[in-house]
Amino acid sequence: MIDGPFKHGNFARGILIGIHVLVCCTSLFVLARHGAIGVAPSTFHLFFELHQFPITILIVSAFAIVGAFFIFAPSTIGYFIGFYLYTMVLGYLWLNCFTDLTYNHLLAGASAFLSFCLFLLPALLLRTPFPHPFRLSTAAFDRLLLCLLCICILVTFAGMYYNFKLIAIEDLSTAREQIAFPKLLNYLLPVTTSSLLPFAFAGFAVRKNYFLAAFVAVLQTLLYPVTLAKLALFAPFWLIALFLLTRLAEFRVATILSLLLPMFIGLLAVELSGNHSSFLFSMVNFRMIAIPALALDVYNDFFSRHELTHFCQISVLKWTMGCAYDDQLSVIMQNTYHLGYFNASFFATEGVASVGPLLSPVIAAACGLVIAIGNRSSAHLPPSFVMVSGAMLPQVFLNVPMTVALVTHGAALLFLLWAVTPCDICENGLAGHVEPSKS
Repeated sequence: MIDGPFKHGNFARGILIGIHVLVCCTSLFVLARHGAIGVAPSTFHLFFELHQFPITILIVSAFAIVGAFFIFAPSTIGYFIGFYLYTMVLGYLWLNCFTDLTYNHLLAGASAFLSFCLFLLPALLLRTPFPHPFRLSTAAFDRLLLCLLCICILVTFAGMYYNFKLIAIEDLSTAREQIAFPKLLNYLLPVTTSSLLPFAFAGFAVRKNYFLAAFVAVLQTLLYPVTLAKLALFAPFWLIALFLLTRLAEFRVATILSLLLPMFIGLLAVELSGNHSSFLFSMVNFRMIAIPALALDVYNDFFSRHELTHFCQISVLKWTMGCAYDDQLSVIMQNTYHLGYFNASFFATEGVASVGPLLSPVIAAACGLVIAIGNRSSAHLPPSFVMVSGAMLPQVFLNVPMTVALVTHGAALLFLLWAVTPCDICENGLAGHVEPSKS
């Protein structure tokens, strides 16, 4: 690894986290004042009231202290995912102080705060490696990468057979509703986008086969006109950006910068140009950061007045038990609030929607244990390889339920791939070594 200016040091990480909190809150303030492209602040319940600001500062400051865990915690996939979810909950606690939606804001805020803390403990701290009787040899790993690449090519071209259109971003939602893939392809496409291609990209990079790594990035690009999903649109750029970031900074600093830098640049572009219709600001600060936090606001409001799902939104359970809702939760939110199809993280779905705010912390702790499986399955691998191969997971867990992330987006499959990946790749790894767990 090239020695970057922030390679080591708790102090540097602490400063970066403090800046991150400040930029996140400033971004939400600007959104409430000016909105974004096609976004009226009041429509999305984005407000700022000066008389509420002192209590907001107290709440945000208290939650910011939780960020101290990210100063000292070891480099794991739980750290990577957890920091993104930390930003989401931070955003929600800010929004919760100003929103005009009517529900028990004190209960919801306290539930979100405690839920994240109980999620974070196992997600950060449980990382003992699994036994390794089934790890592949280096030669078998190379063959696995080629097999995965072939599968991804077949899935991509199968998708292209059913749909291949270049659509403007603002028309994606409407155009996506008109796509009809076979059921199997509906599962294979998100698995390919979120798990298989990132793993293949990282694998070829770690084996220094940069030609095939570049081919994987091109293949990832082709999935955007196939799926018309925003995740597929920015996936290849995200993979390359994280790969470069891991060459310049150690895992934990790279994690913080991966979210801080785009958010800061988006905010800076708005402030310098005076144009609050900045595309970057709209895509990063609003779509990527604010929307997952807004989902918690919307779900808390809806389920404060409607029957809980009791997990019946999970397809397997819906077939075997009664359910008060026929449509998917995202469709219900669109029909009720008319803000788009609000998919949401497990904090909102398996938590608020399924069991309510009182029991949400228990569910969050269970989800933290699930993420800890990813920690254990990847504990023998270079953290930089884990970050690049798991590049899409933070975005996935921000925007979809835990069960969807594990199955439909292939997080569980990625955990398995990590478990069988040989430790020998450390010799030629992205970072060249396995980082120590302590500073």
